[in-house]
Amino acid sequence: MKRLLITSLLLASQLPAQLTYERILNAAKEPDQWLTYQGDYTGNRYRELDQINSTNVKNLRTEWIYQTGVSGSMQTVPLVVDGVMYMTAGDGLAMALDPKTGRELWRYKYTWNREARLCCGTANRGVAMLGNRLFMTTPDAHIVALDARTGRLLWDTEMGDYRKGYGATMAPMVVKNKIIAGVSGGEYGIRGFVDAYDPATGKRVWRFWTVPSKEEFGGDTWSADSWQRGGAPTWTPGTYDAELNTLYWTVGNPGPDLYGEDRKGDNLFACSVLALDPDTGKRKWHFQFTPHDLHDWDANETPMLLNLPWQGKPRKLLVQANRNSFFYILDRETGKFLAGRPFVEQTWAKGLDDNGRPILNPNTDPTPEGNRQCPGLAGGTNWMAPSWNPKTKLFYFQIRGGCDIFYSSPPTFIEGKPFWGSVFRGSTDEKEYGKLTAMDPLTGKVKWEFRLNRAPWAGTMSTSGNLIFAGDEDGYLMAFDSENGKLLWKFNTGTRLVSAPITYRIDGRQYVTMPSGSALLTFALPE
Repeated sequence: MKRLLITSLLLASQLPAQLTYERILNAAKEPDQWLTYQGDYTGNRYRELDQINSTNVKNLRTEWIYQTGVSGSMQTVPLVVDGVMYMTAGDGLAMALDPKTGRELWRYKYTWNREARLCCGTANRGVAMLGNRLFMTTPDAHIVALDARTGRLLWDTEMGDYRKGYGATMAPMVVKNKIIAGVSGGEYGIRGFVDAYDPATGKRVWRFWTVPSKEEFGGDTWSADSWQRGGAPTWTPGTYDAELNTLYWTVGNPGPDLYGEDRKGDNLFACSVLALDPDTGKRKWHFQFTPHDLHDWDANETPMLLNLPWQGKPRKLLVQANRNSFFYILDRETGKFLAGRPFVEQTWAKGLDDNGRPILNPNTDPTPEGNRQCPGLAGGTNWMAPSWNPKTKLFYFQIRGGCDIFYSSPPTFIEGKPFWGSVFRGSTDEKEYGKLTAMDPLTGKVKWEFRLNRAPWAGTMSTSGNLIFAGDEDGYLMAFDSENGKLLWKFNTGTRLVSAPITYRIDGRQYVTMPSGSALLTFALPE
């Protein structure tokens, strides 16, 4: 015991972690670091690093591999702060590593309640950091704070009751002096919410219910008492505009999936983006991408913030490639719909009206006999991270092409049990496909695309080295020329990739890191 204590104290002296809100606010000015899940508040996943570039990336090699010992596919995005890497793995694990060597500095194991109902395993997407504290969500819907120097547990707060179907997989988000986090469980008839917590105590500061009650704004978009089990989970972190003091948070599918007769109405705020005041949790505006969703086309895709000219004038924009296969441009000050267009085959809508509301084709709902619709349930894209390059002015994202047959029947609600309106399945004579796409977000014009063997789940990253990094279902981490899409380098990691790469620089040397299966792989150029 004495040896463990000494080791812990030694590690604490090696980890002088201190991450302020001001540094997070200016994360783009610290390209050597990776301070948040998305790199910075805009969600653009771009880094001004060019030691690894389009001329020498062919020489990229494996520098180190860290094995977590946890089976399954890691979805974590590590942080790199002042010479230390912080990451999570499934099954309630968090750890600190030396980002130059992969040496483990400490490991924390959260003991979660094994009776928790989990949609998609125990995956975790990462930590947030403020000061010398790390914040992590857990499979049974808790949020915990750890000492970043030692991994010691500081506090543990329940977000939602796991017995009701609540869970949590997301990386929390720091805004000012608050930790923002959401929940999973949209498949279990929960009532979704976004929370803010005090980083020192774990006390909840505010809660925004993403399914309003009858007395609240939007409550009339749910028939009868369906709002009480309306789903609308909040399982991906948002983006933030400090000048507007506005937090942008996206919302998942309504419950039950695939069946809407018992929840007639638009079902706010499911499948929407919310603009919230981070100080109070009050709604400023919202935009619903898919009213009365019947195909599980949630909106948990990155709401990227771009400042670009629109019709000849500078404008603060929010852009999103949505799971429903439409790309949207909104004014992020007001929520006004500016433009929207499909980016992959879709059969459910004729287009979008002047307010961005879909103009539905007839006979697109799931049926007892089965109804083929495009995109499939996984969407034309999904939560995998897009990126932006201010030099090329292109939006890079992974596309999923394919269709499903949607079936529907009335479900019975049992608290804590799956709440699906029947099932879906792929069409047996059609194969899903994938594409990495570079698109002008203002016009929708595709500059280039790279066809993938299968529909991907991995995200992207952009650098000033004229590179785009992306992963695929065959396990390849790849680097492309950001201007023309030429494949410049690839490495087979051994298993499918379901996270997104990051890059950082330590002692003048640039690294690229990507989770793969139970391992974390890091690459660099030869010294």
